[in-house]
Amino acid sequence: MIVCHCTNISDTDIHAAIDWMRAADPRAIITPGKIYHALGRSADCGGCMPLFLDTMRSSDNLEVPMQLRALRTGVTQENSDEGRPEGHRIPKQIPAA
Repeated sequence: MIVCHCTNISDTDIHAAIDWMRAADPRAIITPGKIYHALGRSADCGGCMPLFLDTMRSSDNLEVPMQLRALRTGVTQENSDEGRPEGHRIPKQIPAA
């Protein structure tokens, strides 16, 4: 099935690129950009991204390596301090009465 019409990428191409990257580096984090690069292409209009991501997620080799899974435990954008002192934060907005 053709996933990206602009660059003529099929689901088979995406799965083959993921398999190749995983075999080359078992600890790699695989992203859409890396897949495009591995296929020698670049994203054009972006209309295929939802289908592209669904196709990526259906691959058995896409899993985050076990060694990297715990890196973000407990840290989210909402609760990370980003290294800034408290005085430099934008105060939370209080709804108008």
